Amino acid sequence: MASQTIADALALGILEGLTEFIPVSSTGHLLLAGHFLGFESTGKAFEVLIQLGAILAVVAGYFTRLWKILLDLPHDPRARRFTIGVLIAFLPAAIIGALAHDFIEGVLFETPKLICIMLILGGLVLFWVDRWALTPKYHDIMDLPLPVCLGVGLFQCLALIPGTSRSGATIVGAMLLGADKRSSAEFSFFLAMPVMFGAFVFDLLKNRDALSAADLPVIATGFIAAFVVAIFVVRYLVDYVSRHGFVVFAWWRVIVGVLGLAALFIWG
Repeated sequence: MASQTIADALALGILEGLTEFIPVSSTGHLLLAGHFLGFESTGKAFEVLIQLGAILAVVAGYFTRLWKILLDLPHDPRARRFTIGVLIAFLPAAIIGALAHDFIEGVLFETPKLICIMLILGGLVLFWVDRWALTPKYHDIMDLPLPVCLGVGLFQCLALIPGTSRSGATIVGAMLLGADKRSSAEFSFFLAMPVMFGAFVFDLLKNRDALSAADLPVIATGFIAAFVVAIFVVRYLVDYVSRHGFVVFAWWRVIVGVLGLAALFIWG
């Protein structure tokens, strides 16, 4: 990795854990923070690899439920349908992400102005969705029909543009397709596991020759920080969204986007 310190890695790991599962775009925040900190990683590998810490936070938080689904797979049609639904939702972004990987990380990840604009636009969408009186049809993620799961997966493809937010795209997509706020957030959590693990493995293989033992302390610091912080976010986010909606996240996105554009204008 080119330019990094343990302190930078710790700060970015905390930022990853804080933002991965809320609809504000963790990747956008990491790339902007890295830009202004002067933090550079080979092929943007650090930003992807530390996401595994956040994935493990979901696994830890939902371990009992995951284990029950696994045990129920042989004899419970709902468990099988849910598992198939998550896989179906995973495929569109996985295919497009793999095909467009070099463009995404080589061009889109290197365009801070685009990230800021997407943060602002995404914030406006959250304002709109939060105030639109949607009537949910699905209140349990186990009951989501397969076409709805596919639709959520297509919405997730929007998050390949940094600054959009994977969780934001999937939560909004699920709500527009009939899920309530709580089940939309929970489905986003479950969908994050194959998506982020796939991205982790893909980037690790892609950058395995460029990474060295000297990079391990930096990656490990970000990884552990992301895991610890994400544990708390996963634990409390669903209840918060169910009760309060997305207004605070919408404001967060707009403010960060505007401040980012201003900073880019002043400092470049």
